[in-house]
Amino acid sequence: MSSDLTRRRFLTRLGQGVAATSVSASMLKTAAAQLRVPDPPGKKLGYAIVGLGSLSINQILPAFALCEHSKPVAFVTGHPDKAAKLGPRYGIDPKNVYSYENYDTIRDNPLVDIIYIVLPNSMHAEYTIRGLKAGKHVLCEKPMATSVADCEAMIAAAKQANRKLMIAYRCQYEPFNREMVRIARAKEYGRLVSIVGDNGFNIGDPTQWRLNRQLAGGGSLMDIGIYGLNAARFIAGEEPTEVTATIYTTPNDPRFKEVEETTHFQLRFPSGTLGSFTTSYGYSSQGRIRAIATDGWYQLEPSMNYTGLRMQVHRGNHTDEVMLPQRDHFALEMEHMSDCVMNNKGPQTPGEEGLRDVTIMMAIYEAAKTGRTVKL
Repeated sequence: MSSDLTRRRFLTRLGQGVAATSVSASMLKTAAAQLRVPDPPGKKLGYAIVGLGSLSINQILPAFALCEHSKPVAFVTGHPDKAAKLGPRYGIDPKNVYSYENYDTIRDNPLVDIIYIVLPNSMHAEYTIRGLKAGKHVLCEKPMATSVADCEAMIAAAKQANRKLMIAYRCQYEPFNREMVRIARAKEYGRLVSIVGDNGFNIGDPTQWRLNRQLAGGGSLMDIGIYGLNAARFIAGEEPTEVTATIYTTPNDPRFKEVEETTHFQLRFPSGTLGSFTTSYGYSSQGRIRAIATDGWYQLEPSMNYTGLRMQVHRGNHTDEVMLPQRDHFALEMEHMSDCVMNNKGPQTPGEEGLRDVTIMMAIYEAAKTGRTVKL
């Protein structure tokens, strides 16, 4: 120390340091009290992802990072090159990568609790049933299948195996959609008169599986029309009793040699509520669902996007936007499935929910073909 630093000055500076340390400790203690670190995750159930297409790669696999009780542990794919690239990113051991041929041996893998079917529509039934027979619970993408008979076979297989079967209606777990349902149930805008909507986009590559009838089972109705149909049933809280429909396909468009381009369908519900929906592969991206009641309306636009949903409510001369947290749809649905398995609960969207939509879609095709009203 320098010669002019007297003992008194030294003690004074030492006291200031102690005081500063005390203040800092106090501030840290206060900050620590305010900082709420989440508890470490508990048990995580293991998922085998069946099909490594765009949806799995860009939406489902990244969503696991937001899950507390779900994790990827296996792949089932016909493209080992994809598995080789994705495996290190998600910690998938190469021995847990299966082909479609040896898929059934997944029964011997104790790491796999749940199988998530992310395949073309016509393959859902086969791989769901094989997964259930392997003793695994199954989460299956929508539409559940391409026929009523296949849906019923999937439900029967789940009961026989005593395993959970859930259909991946992601929107039913998302906050804005659930708020639409809450408003409808509470009759905050009066009696529900009608539900209207449109879903569609201008589809591209004519060689993709969605335009192949054998793989897709149908066109825009099966792929994106199901959003409006399921939303109407979800919001109305009841099942339609009859349907009418019209289908239009642009002549000579190479994309629509096998499946329909545009479908317009109407629903009648027991309460008197009416539904009117258009779905198309032939126009610019659209996604809207509006519930019209006696005292106003409430809607989602966009309504089926993976992110960026917006909700508006209207009463009198005023339209307001409802602000709710944006949540990852796939993380929400997978967490629900894991919770159902861990706590032995029935899923909100079981196989029976998928069967209802497929039954109604088959009736819509019949109504369009015959030009008659089809009773349900």
